Amino acid sequence: MKDALFSYIKTKYEALPEYLWKKYPGYAVFRHADNNRWFALHAVVSGDKVGLDESKLIEIINVKVDDMFFRDMLIKQDGIIPAYHMNKQNWVTVLLDGSVKKEQVYDLIDASFMATASAKKKQKLRPPKEWIIPSNPKYYDIIHAFDNEDEINWKQGNGIKTGDTVYMYVGSPVSAILYKCKVTETDIPYSYQDGNLTIKALMKIRLLKQYKPDRFTFDVLKKEYGIFAIRGPRGITNSLSAALK
Repeated sequence: MKDALFSYIKTKYEALPEYLWKKYPGYAVFRHADNNRWFALHAVVSGDKVGLDESKLIEIINVKVDDMFFRDMLIKQDGIIPAYHMNKQNWVTVLLDGSVKKEQVYDLIDASFMATASAKKKQKLRPPKEWIIPSNPKYYDIIHAFDNEDEINWKQGNGIKTGDTVYMYVGSPVSAILYKCKVTETDIPYSYQDGNLTIKALMKIRLLKQYKPDRFTFDVLKKEYGIFAIRGPRGITNSLSAALK
């Protein structure tokens, strides 16, 4: 498994093994380039270290699991035990003897990579997300913004990244979601400030769909989907996501 694992980590995460200890020359650590945190430790240990026959040498990999409930479920599986040589509350040891399928080992490495990533990297790597974002027709003619073009610049909201979907909620007197858009570019430099608005960056959004103004009104959002305020970018419920599609 060693060659396959090392190749997987190098290809997907551009991380190379580091050998840090003279006492344990075969122990290989993999870590993030930006924060230096480990996300995996590969080793070959005697079987007694992991509850097996001490005469055997066992290949293992340690990975981090942030979710304690998930960790408790994992260590009930064959081939996964509380971590050897590391914090047993947050790490598990995976035996690389075939008792755990290679695909699951890869999934655990991926999860460990995310669990140990910096906040900036987690934001970059997270899956696309759906948002409702507010717009005020008193300050910008959003109602006619897409009359002549399918893509416009808009104030970038905190947490929004390229590939996300935004639903444009138009404030009073419309008070309804009118547009579904895809975020095609973020972090466009821009600086603007007055008494009502501060903009530090722009994003490009492309129109995907338009809704009738009486379909997703504020009253409907409140009564059917539990959304009582739209003052800034916010996520949406699964039921609203399904309805908006």
